[in-house]
Amino acid sequence: MNLDLNDLRAGVTLLSFVMFLGIVCWAYAKRNKQELQALAQLPFLGDEQAPEGVRHE
Repeated sequence: MNLDLNDLRAGVTLLSFVMFLGIVCWAYAKRNKQELQALAQLPFLGDEQAPEGVRHE
């Protein structure tokens, strides 16, 4: 089997696409919905409402 640069490029592209699909599936999984919605609200909360460990010094 003789591999060249184009085979490597195709493999990296395929691996990247599979990782992208994995991230999308993780982001849209129902078990993560509540946590991700809470994290999405962090920029709009004041320091007194932010969870411990997320406050700005």
